Amino acid sequence: MTIQDSGFMMEDGVSCLPCTPEEQKKIVIDLRNESERNLKEGNLYFVISSRWFRKWERYVGIDADANLIGNQSSDSWHMNVTSSMVAEMPGAIDNSDIVQNGSDCNCKENEIQLRRNLMEGQDYVLVPQRVWVKLHEWYKGGPALPRKMILQGVYHRTFDVEVYPLRLNLIDSRDESQSVIWLSRKASLSELFQRVCALRGIEQNKARIWDYFNKRKHTQLSASNRSLEESNLQMDQDILLEEVDGHHSSRFGMDSTGNELALVSMEPSRSSFTIAGGPTLSNGHSSGYKSNQYPGSSLSSGLKDTDDGFDAYNTVRKGEKRGLAGLQNLGNTCFMNSALQCLVHTPPLVEYFLKDYSDEINTENPLGMHGELALAFGELLRKLWSSGQTAVAPRVFKGKLARFAPQFSGYNQHDSQELLAFLLDGLHEDLNRVKKKPYIELKDADGRPDEEVAAESWKNHKARNDSVIVDVCQGQYKSTLVCPVCNKISITFDPFMYLSLPLPSAITRTMTVTVFYGDGSGLPMPYTVSVLKNGFCKDLLLALRTACCLKTDENLLLAEVYENKIYRYLEMPLEPLASIKDDEHIVAFRIQKKGMEKTKLVIFHRWQEKSTTDYLKSGKELFGTPLITYLGEDQPSGADIETAISKVLSPFKRMHSSAKAHIGKGSDFLSDGLDELCSSSDAQSIENAEFEGALSMDLSLRLLLTDDRVMNFKSFKKDTLFEPGKILSVVMDWTDKEQGLYDASYLKDIPEVHKAGFAAKKTWQEAISLSSCLDAFLVEEPLGPDDMWYCPRCKEHRQAVKKLDLWMLPEIIVFHLKRFTYGRYLKNKIDTFVNFPIHNLDLSKYVKNKDGQSYVYELYAISNHYGGLGGGHYTAYAKLIDENRWYHFDDSHVSPVNESDIKTSAAYLLFYKRVNESKMEIGESSYSHSTS
Repeated sequence: MTIQDSGFMMEDGVSCLPCTPEEQKKIVIDLRNESERNLKEGNLYFVISSRWFRKWERYVGIDADANLIGNQSSDSWHMNVTSSMVAEMPGAIDNSDIVQNGSDCNCKENEIQLRRNLMEGQDYVLVPQRVWVKLHEWYKGGPALPRKMILQGVYHRTFDVEVYPLRLNLIDSRDESQSVIWLSRKASLSELFQRVCALRGIEQNKARIWDYFNKRKHTQLSASNRSLEESNLQMDQDILLEEVDGHHSSRFGMDSTGNELALVSMEPSRSSFTIAGGPTLSNGHSSGYKSNQYPGSSLSSGLKDTDDGFDAYNTVRKGEKRGLAGLQNLGNTCFMNSALQCLVHTPPLVEYFLKDYSDEINTENPLGMHGELALAFGELLRKLWSSGQTAVAPRVFKGKLARFAPQFSGYNQHDSQELLAFLLDGLHEDLNRVKKKPYIELKDADGRPDEEVAAESWKNHKARNDSVIVDVCQGQYKSTLVCPVCNKISITFDPFMYLSLPLPSAITRTMTVTVFYGDGSGLPMPYTVSVLKNGFCKDLLLALRTACCLKTDENLLLAEVYENKIYRYLEMPLEPLASIKDDEHIVAFRIQKKGMEKTKLVIFHRWQEKSTTDYLKSGKELFGTPLITYLGEDQPSGADIETAISKVLSPFKRMHSSAKAHIGKGSDFLSDGLDELCSSSDAQSIENAEFEGALSMDLSLRLLLTDDRVMNFKSFKKDTLFEPGKILSVVMDWTDKEQGLYDASYLKDIPEVHKAGFAAKKTWQEAISLSSCLDAFLVEEPLGPDDMWYCPRCKEHRQAVKKLDLWMLPEIIVFHLKRFTYGRYLKNKIDTFVNFPIHNLDLSKYVKNKDGQSYVYELYAISNHYGGLGGGHYTAYAKLIDENRWYHFDDSHVSPVNESDIKTSAAYLLFYKRVNESKMEIGESSYSHSTS
């Protein structure tokens, strides 16, 4: 008989789709564009695994990777139809790799939760509800993961899909039972009360709910329209339920000895100074600032919460060191903690915020946050410098971030540099001494001396921007643009608050690929090659050809292996290498060129338990790497499949005596051994009453025809004929006998593309210096095609040549090492070690303004990033100036560290302070309003 196609394998009607790939693409694009035109709060979106969605995009001809970087414009859905090949149908929607339950999709929809720390684009995509309905109609599968769109921000309103709702742990004081409640962070306290009362069977008028953060009563919550986010409730925190009929009591109001605890006061403790003023440190949450100056502000309500682990009991004891308080992680807030520790250990800022700065708060600046960010930061800095070594939970500060910078809301990991940039700019605008910014018409340089143009530019800048941040953190650089056509020169002088330095030598990546022989002529071998980070699959193939000494009549077939299946073939020469992640498993098969137009055979491996004789059952566990070979016959048969598999397995055969005992005598090792296996399988087949002709009795191997997802099975015989040119997939069931015949270890545990260690190492080999990064930043280079300059002489946009020079350096200079590269497709991290000086960083040679000043700097803080993207971790090193000693700030944990240990490849942000010329010691110069 002849089997025309493997379409019979597909279930749920997937193989009989009513729409062509082109029709599917058009329908999805139209629905998505319609959804974008009708954005509103409450719209439903669905989370889909990127692995499945990328496969669908390739099937319908959408440029998947352009969409996966998070670009939400419809341009990212442009067509990229491949004429030379047709992608495989994706099969049923499979979200098992992104849910905590794994492949168990039988639980209720509201009980299925996403794995933590997933990244949009890299791990999942979001599709509108109508798109999900269509995809599910075509492909079935799941589970469905609906999420609502919320509106975020105060002054800059943005729409965002709440992928991770707020998870609260409810403790019922009546029986000390615990329950989990999932609610949107935008849900009101009234909704929380309704959910809690319904869950625990209590009347709302008898329920009292406490903010029980860190197992301590903070604020009694009241049913109101105030949101959970505004109430500073955090992911995974506890809330406490009490019944107020007077008959129920619990240990929750007592300490460990059984004595009643004095609950934290509902009102903040008062000091004799305002929150922004006073020469001494406040021990409480003072709210004496004049918040009535601007109606509608939530200044006092936001800052009177005593939830930061800071109260009268946490004052500095005599002899206790200050500045060594950690910051509690509130759920992926290590990025925030790292940046904050660097800022709160910046000497001039410490001095400024510990004094009275109330007169400088600008509540009228439309570019600011009505002073709220400065007040929240100042209050947090005071707590950190007042609480000894007690960790502080920055819940109020995080709440302010969510209001004014919604990009940092929620519980995803973010970039400490992006937060630093926002904080410096936000603090500047909140503390801007200029209440009304004058209009200033900019003048061209017109050949005037640089000194004159620079001074004029700085004067204009200071006329509109004058704050402690400008005084301490802002410098000035010279930007020169030259038109490549008319040679018009444009010179401007612009301010900066930090310098983002490229890492010049980090342009390559190492990739490990395991190469298998498609003809069974050798054992698999992993090869590690070096390729350009922004290269393509053709570059990887070229490097592998050289590494494995590929013959001229051979080709390499690249594929990704995921969950013991072929997830995708990397057959496009211009497939960007950025689409291959470090934790993926990539294999290559050496195939004879002349056979690649024939029928492709994919062989999956499945462990067959001894007690099981139902070979059609799909519950067996797949293992190992699938093998690929090609059938040379014009119309292959079942016998040809068996012969090809025997050949491709031959390198794995064992030669020890115990294996020979199984195979009997004879020179044909494989054939004789398989004959014995066949007789055993035949006997088992006959004994299995439910197995009606399923296993082919004339096949030596336990083989079944399957689909690419290994979900459906069908038997075949030696004389079964197959249509040529198709892809055939078979599964081979292994028992102890096969394990005795073949060494399956070669199929298992293939290495990842790149195994990155979580701990940063001092990789001195191939290290680059900070000065080389600075040189790369200042090098002359043409503008990119997307960043053209309008030439006033040519009256056209030109790809001008740009040159940057440093003109004036601030007291505090921050270097941002650009470890994260944002290409068209995905993000990558560069782990190259940068050798930076701790003492005596002399930048004088880089400063073009020869004003005679010394520009020698000392390092005082570092923001570190460990690990890869998404799952990485931020910490900080900071120098305690008073004792001239370094400390490691890892969220709540603070520990001393040797100065010799602070230089690692994890360094991300470097904070330097200019050395005082008279004393040449860091930290001994007082705050000054001078910028030079």
